[in-house]
Amino acid sequence: MKTTKTGIKLIHKYESFRNHPYLCPSGIPTIGWGNTYYEDGSKVTLNDEPITRKRGDELFENIIKTFEDKVNEYVTSDINENQFSSLVSFTYNVGVYNFKRSTLLKKINNNPNDFDAIEYQFKRWNKGTVNNKKVVLKGLTKRRNEEFFLYSTPTK
Repeated sequence: MKTTKTGIKLIHKYESFRNHPYLCPSGIPTIGWGNTYYEDGSKVTLNDEPITRKRGDELFENIIKTFEDKVNEYVTSDINENQFSSLVSFTYNVGVYNFKRSTLLKKINNNPNDFDAIEYQFKRWNKGTVNNKKVVLKGLTKRRNEEFFLYSTPTK
């Protein structure tokens, strides 16, 4: 499966494009559409040169494939395009390692239509590390709500 236009819009909404390196709320160097690394696997640093919007779009298109591949690999239950796209957004944000070991993934693989349990698991992922402490971030709370809304929306 591939991420839908709605899924890409969701990711872009919360990542928003920045042409220069910056620290995300959790203190990780980031560039473009929330990219923390480049196609060759090298990490973004604050000393990196700014990029153009075209290069940012290209980087996003190349990097999102990694997340799509991993969601396709790890989700063993039958899910629809909206569910897939919401999980790509989630994984793009929390990382492949965290998605693979999450209770969210276990719940989806057990029963992708257990919406109460799945909503609860999405909403647990609303914290970031700020000054070495886990704190609730408003942006993550909103993102998880929208990701679950997309997950629970039937595909036409």
